Amino acid sequence: MKILYFDCSSGISGNMTLGALLEIVGDNNFLITELQKLNNAEYDLEISKKTKCGIVGTFVDVIIKEHDHHHHQHRNLDDVYKIIDNSSLNINVKDLAKRIFLNVAKAESIVHQKPLNEVHFHEVGAIDSIVDIVGTAILIDKIKPDVIYSSVVNDGHGFINCAHGLMSVPVPATTEIFRASKVKFRQIDVDTELVTPTGAAIIAELASNYITLPVMQISKVGYGAGSKDLNIPNLLKVYYGDLEDLNEDFIVMETNIDDSTAEVLAYTSELLFKAGALDVFYTPIYMKKGRPGYRLSLMCNKIDMPKLQNIIFKETSTIGIRYRTEQRTKLIRENVVIKTKYGDVLAKKVISENQVFIYPEYESLKQISTNNNIPLKELYKLPEFNFKEVKNDN
Repeated sequence: MKILYFDCSSGISGNMTLGALLEIVGDNNFLITELQKLNNAEYDLEISKKTKCGIVGTFVDVIIKEHDHHHHQHRNLDDVYKIIDNSSLNINVKDLAKRIFLNVAKAESIVHQKPLNEVHFHEVGAIDSIVDIVGTAILIDKIKPDVIYSSVVNDGHGFINCAHGLMSVPVPATTEIFRASKVKFRQIDVDTELVTPTGAAIIAELASNYITLPVMQISKVGYGAGSKDLNIPNLLKVYYGDLEDLNEDFIVMETNIDDSTAEVLAYTSELLFKAGALDVFYTPIYMKKGRPGYRLSLMCNKIDMPKLQNIIFKETSTIGIRYRTEQRTKLIRENVVIKTKYGDVLAKKVISENQVFIYPEYESLKQISTNNNIPLKELYKLPEFNFKEVKNDN
């Protein structure tokens, strides 16, 4: 299972996140090209290396063009959503970016006691933060981790100047994001802000747990440099690799439905699978007043939960969804191609203890059955699938 682990011991900001993830992706031009899909010419992107306490990291700087510097600095949530929705970015990137911005909007709404649509983001609504958040969504979608964990998030103390004047650290928006999420944070003895509202919103949306570095096989480490020179390395460190522990936390969502047609429920299931659900199924039940209905159940990773909920609310008549966190143990598996006398068959190779099992994919066998006029049940009996292979541990 592929994992990203954010070491936020020196805090987190939008550009630090971009720098760290860029080192993992290893392709600056990819980010630059994808960001052009925003169709926004207000900025230039400069990517360079900076040394912090002897450690070299990637520094990403969004340079606002001089003639645009005083334009569009006070956007609201609808303005930001329009920029994202009108882009040609893929739907996963759009959804993640909008969820991160929503974290900030909700925090600002509570801090300033204003409705969401009346909140002006100030610096967070400026193009530099749009680039930071959308760029993060682009790189996360490129990496496609199965799970994202974080360390405890460290912030500093003292006061900083911002759009509303002198503010104590953590600033109110960051504090509210921490309160409204499962982020675990603490202050350390550094007299400045280490966590920006953008950084807080990013880690609150991405991380499913806040723990020490788990047992993993590290393949890449990315360092994102901040703009400050401190007595600690102003760097965000992100690990990428394989999680050794096969026990996995995931979300189970359920809702009872008694007034949607079978066609609607089948279509909803298709959409949920396409959007990243790990499993979707319906169970016949009896509901209030003896009415027959169905329980929709699905499993998903936490990061996919909001968009899957949106699909259920949009496509069905339900007005509420229950959810809980559960664990599962996954066997080691990989997708393979098995050669048969009828052609290649897609299959899963699954390892359990000292045995290897080959499970052919139904759609692949169905195609061979149709092309060769062979009963499907006979194809399942092919010797390539009907065996257990003992692993050689010597």
